[in-house]
This record gives sequence, structure tokens and C-alpha cells, in this order.
Amino acid sequence: MITPALIDAAATPYAPLIGAAALMRCAFDRADLRPVGERLLARAQAHPDDANAWLDASFVLQLLGQRAAGLEVQRHALAIRSLYALPAPARVPTLRLLVLMGPGDFMANTPIEFLLQTSNAAAHVQYVTPDLPLPEQVPDHDVLFVAIAQSDANGPLLRDVAQMLAGWPRPVINRPERIAHLSRDGVCAMLDGVTGMLVPRTVRLDRARAMQLTDAAFPLIVRPVDSHAGTDLQKVDDAAALGAYLAAHAAGEFFLAPFVDYSGPDGQFRKYRIVLVDGKPFICHLAISSHWMVHYLNAGMDDSAGKRAEEAAGMAAFDEGFARRHAAALADIDARIGLPWLGIDCAETRDGRLLIFEVDNAMVVHAMDDAGRYPYKGPVMDRVFGAFEGMLHRAAGQAEA
Repeated sequence: MITPALIDAAATPYAPLIGAAALMRCAFDRADLRPVGERLLARAQAHPDDANAWLDASFVLQLLGQRAAGLEVQRHALAIRSLYALPAPARVPTLRLLVLMGPGDFMANTPIEFLLQTSNAAAHVQYVTPDLPLPEQVPDHDVLFVAIAQSDANGPLLRDVAQMLAGWPRPVINRPERIAHLSRDGVCAMLDGVTGMLVPRTVRLDRARAMQLTDAAFPLIVRPVDSHAGTDLQKVDDAAALGAYLAAHAAGEFFLAPFVDYSGPDGQFRKYRIVLVDGKPFICHLAISSHWMVHYLNAGMDDSAGKRAEEAAGMAAFDEGFARRHAAALADIDARIGLPWLGIDCAETRDGRLLIFEVDNAMVVHAMDDAGRYPYKGPVMDRVFGAFEGMLHRAAGQAEA
């Protein structure tokens, strides 16, 4: 919902950052963000050094589907200033957090604002780029969190940040040298051989080599490298279908993996999003769909009381059910990946193994769903956010607030 206070904030010169989380919530609620964007751009043009206006405007443009324009406005904001204070915490701050981010869209970094909305952490985001290294002077902080996601584009940046943080005088959460291994094929290699888990063998091929897969074990899942959220993801049943897919997509390289039918006895596909926080698993959602490519927003959860009832039951029984069934596999993931904050999209195979789709440090974890339709989600997500805050305090060597 776009409130008068939000409209006023968008129009007020040098106002504090509105932030990605608040703006994304408006978009999630299908509010019209164009008036907010217009005010932000007018404010930025009237006050060219108002970096908060430029950065908020970049968020709005991306949410309106104008990705290229949004990233151009973001570049302008970062040229003015690379350090930003996130919206004030909900409680009196007892912890100072510094977050390192790189430029890019909403998939380029851990969307940490969602995780901090009920916290007592006063947070600053320091943007770094290959041309804009970490400044010698940064805000004093108790703990540093690396939010930069793995991608081809971010590979050089993660290497640079790893060097910047060598010998860092404060605790660091999510080391960049470990994030760098989270490509789809990298995860497949790191988790190879884990008992009780199925990680479909993922290979990265250029267009020419992919065209030669005439005798592959179809069906296959194919997607361009660095694509997320199901963008250009497709199941191909034979070499002809793969050729047609490659002809229709201009990317130079692709990830290919065998398709695994993980439907249940009722023909429905169930995808879990969980997070590991210092190795402990927490459920964030259970999406149920008749289609193999499951995303929460297209699974019809809003329209099905039965699906929501199953999700509520799955969440209530998660610790004694899913988490216990897959405890050994999840512990192996934690040990091999080595990141205190980690997201996992997964399912269960028909023979009871943990089926891994994606392991990432930048999955969207939020509490934006309508409380009237999803009354069971608020307490579940409060546990996740509380665990995240506890992780920050433990890393900082503080007693948990």
C-alpha cells in the first residue's frame, strides 16, 4: 500500500532512504508505483546530489519492469555516493552492521532489508565495484555481512572483495571466496556424493557443444547461465526440442541437467524453500503446483485453501518432519558450503531423498504475504528473522538481544 507518508518521503529532498523492501512490498501488493517514481525522479533532477533519491528511483524503475533504466539510475546514484544507511531498525539499535553489496538488479545481492525489518541492527550498505574498491574509511561496525551473490558478472568482484577482507578486524559473515562456488555446476560438484541427497548433474556448455547433444539422456532441463526465477527455463524432451530452444535463445552458454520427476502420488509437485542459519534449517515456504516448474507466485497458493492448509501443516511439522528426515544431508550441505546464511530450493524424491534445485546466498526470504490469507506464516518468518538476528549477535560476540 502506498501511503501519504511514502509519497511525502519520495518528494522530500535529502530524505532518508525508503529502501528496496518497502518499495517491493508495494509492488507485491500490486500498488501503482509510478507516482512514487515520478516524485523521486523529479526530486533527483532538482537536487542532483541527492543520492538517496537516485537509488530509490532505481528500485522503483526495476519494479516497474524498466531494468535497464533502473540500473543506469543506480550507476548514477553510486557515482554520487557508495554508502547508504538502511531504514532505521524497529527497535533501539544494539548492533552495528555493515553490508557489502555490488551493483545490479534485485538478484545481484542478498535482499537483506527483508531480514532486518524487525531487528535491532543499525545497518549501512557499502557498495563496491571493480572500479570502486572498499574505502579506507567505513562506518564502525560490530559485524560485516557480504551480500554479493554468485554470478559470472560478480566473479571478479567477489575475488576483489576476498582480498579486501583479508585480515579484516571485525567478524565477517558469508565469506566471498565461498560464495564464489555457488554456481549451479559448482554446487553440483561440491555436493557430489552426499548420502540421502540427489543433486542432478549440471553441466555448463556453450551453444556449439549443446547443439551436439543428440544422444543425451532426455528429458533435460536447460537455462541460460546466470538466469534465475525460472527465466528462460525449459524442459526439452529430445534433441529436436533442444535445438529449437537454442535457436530461440541468444545466450552464449547454458546449464543443462537431467529432469527429475518429483511429483507426489497425487501428481502435484512440492518445492520447499529453506534457509540454513548457522547450520540450523528453517522453512520459508512450501509451494504446491501441478506443474514441475514451481514458483510460489504461480503455484496457485492464493486460490487454494487446501494448498495453504498443507503448507501450514508442513511448516508446523517442519522440525520433526522434513528437517529430521534430511538432517544428515542438510548438515553435509552446511559443512561443504560453509556459509552461515544460505538458501536452498529443494524437494523430496519419490524414494525419499532430498532433491536439490538451487543453493544460493541471495534468495528472497520475506513476510509480505497477506496475513488474512496466510495467518500461519507470520510466526514462521519471525523465527527466521530472529535466527538471522541471533546469528549476527553471535558473530559479533554479543549476547543475543
